Amino acid sequence: DIGDIVRGKDLYGRNNRKRKQLEENLQKYFENIYYGLSNETNAKELQERYKGDPEFFKLREDWWEANRHQVWKAITCNAGSGNRYFRQTCGSGKTATQANHYCRCNGDQPGHDRPNTDPPTYFDYVPQYLR
Repeated sequence: DIGDIVRGKDLYGRNNRKRKQLEENLQKYFENIYYGLSNETNAKELQERYKGDPEFFKLREDWWEANRHQVWKAITCNAGSGNRYFRQTCGSGKTATQANHYCRCNGDQPGHDRPNTDPPTYFDYVPQYLR
């Protein structure tokens, strides 16, 4: 799960060496983002929010929350019109439907840039072992 990897919560990495290397790379990327915040107008507030978090977990959570929709668009940009997600992901409750056109909801397609408000990441915060 990409969200778990970004947030440093992936439980099922089998290759410890590769997992450690991935984690080190992610920490470097988020360290760069953290130090890049010094160019923002509210830099003091942002750096205060993220200080004391050497692994950048809070920044990683915030980044994922802000970018998860864009990540889903990137993942599905080459999905064909007949591709679909394995669960009903569009809508809610009894009205949920399957994202069976380009794996996206609301009639969104690659290149049309329509709102894709409900990527199937609604269970981001459910522990992996329960999914």
